[in-house]
Amino acid sequence: MKSPTIAGRALRFGPWLGIVGAVAVAAIGIGGSVSGQTPEPVADRSALTGAELFNLPFPGAGNQRSCASCHVAADSFALTADHAERLWQENPLDPLFSAIDADDPAAATLTFDHLRKGLVRVWLTLPENMDQIDAAGNVITPDDRRIFVWRSVPSIADAALTAPYQLDGRVATLAEQAQAAILSHSEGLAVPADELARIAGFVAQVFTSERSRAVAALLTGGTPMTDIPEPEAGLVLTVEEQRGREVYEAVCAACHGGANLATIIDREIHDMAFPALGVDGNVIYQVPATDPPTPVRASQPNNEFINIGTAIENFLVQIDATEHESFTGDLSFPQYRFRFYQDATRTVAIADLPPAPAFPIDLLFGGDEGGPSGPGGGESGFGGDGLPAFNDENGNPINGPNFFALQLFTTDPGRAAITGNPYDFEAFDIPTLRGIANTAPYWHNNISATLEAVIDLYSDHLLVKFPPLVLEGVKQVDRDGDIGPVGEALTEQQKTDLLAYLRRL
Repeated sequence: MKSPTIAGRALRFGPWLGIVGAVAVAAIGIGGSVSGQTPEPVADRSALTGAELFNLPFPGAGNQRSCASCHVAADSFALTADHAERLWQENPLDPLFSAIDADDPAAATLTFDHLRKGLVRVWLTLPENMDQIDAAGNVITPDDRRIFVWRSVPSIADAALTAPYQLDGRVATLAEQAQAAILSHSEGLAVPADELARIAGFVAQVFTSERSRAVAALLTGGTPMTDIPEPEAGLVLTVEEQRGREVYEAVCAACHGGANLATIIDREIHDMAFPALGVDGNVIYQVPATDPPTPVRASQPNNEFINIGTAIENFLVQIDATEHESFTGDLSFPQYRFRFYQDATRTVAIADLPPAPAFPIDLLFGGDEGGPSGPGGGESGFGGDGLPAFNDENGNPINGPNFFALQLFTTDPGRAAITGNPYDFEAFDIPTLRGIANTAPYWHNNISATLEAVIDLYSDHLLVKFPPLVLEGVKQVDRDGDIGPVGEALTEQQKTDLLAYLRRL
């Protein structure tokens, strides 16, 4: 376990301190690329099936990658770290190891530490109402307005049930998704619409289970998703799995509900993740102050994305301020802050995210090992872990949308980089949980190596932001105290039972 000491954090703040089940597939006929063997492009592609197109490099593909290079059939059509590492050891010249996803594409000798842990580089163009800013609030937006993030490669299984696509929902259709991947990840050219349609048709027939296939058939037949019963209700479960299903329904189904296990069915829970923000990026609380403080909620009735807290978890990992072991904790991630404006003129700012600290950062490096405390500091408020949680003149804590006293940067702005909406900051799409046992590592940044680690992270850090999801029972204390003063959300037995049920999905 890492020890989240002040000295440990100091080593990783850097320049900030100086400023303030197997996949069920219908008629696939595809085996994925074989190590060391890159299929040759085919001159006449008119008769090729969608599966064949999926497995072949595209004409003009600068790095000879195919769709199957990153969506590996043997690994539930995802890119697993195990596959990437094994391929690296067997054949580092495989097209997967393209310079575009090197740790430093301009280096004389290319290394692929991120890719070997299942992460690819994704370039995003900032919306016209956003700027990149530095720690002091100065605008530093690149001339081309592009930033990059490191992200996992999701499975294509059940894609017929989970539009829109990409972790930030920036692509509306499977055909558009195929073209975007060919351009950005294969360094290829525009592909004829009929080829994209065949690829999309193939992808739409890849399912995690017959349960998902049955849901897709009903959708194709015109049955609305809301009228399709959840097929898992018919599973024959062990006693442990049945208890796990009860935990799932109490905790997970609020956002992983519906017949696709990816639909928000409890808007009250969802809306708890959307506190109203001031221009400084801090949460607006009810006045007079309540005990505990009550955030004012932003109205996001049509927002199907959510900031569950995995991006700030990566921030904590980067500054060595959490005891949770991160699978990608030895990697470096970009460090960003952003300013959001009212419109594309970029004249009226509406939020800086993450917000500037409410206290001088050097306070963290003075005093005793437990760190400083200010008004409302220590274990009161939402500071946790000895971090100060300064209160405003009304007695409410000063903290950002993650309800955390200190977030110097984000490693990924999430959907906000697509919409320009500050309430999408660090928000991501909600994936289906079918087949979840087969697609480790997890989250948009691969910070959890195992499904057990996912459940631990949920219980210790993420669910505490949603009080109705904290279940009854004797819990172990919060191991590192860096989210709030409460203990874990789930008991050890509840976690074990939930794990058993998730493995059945």
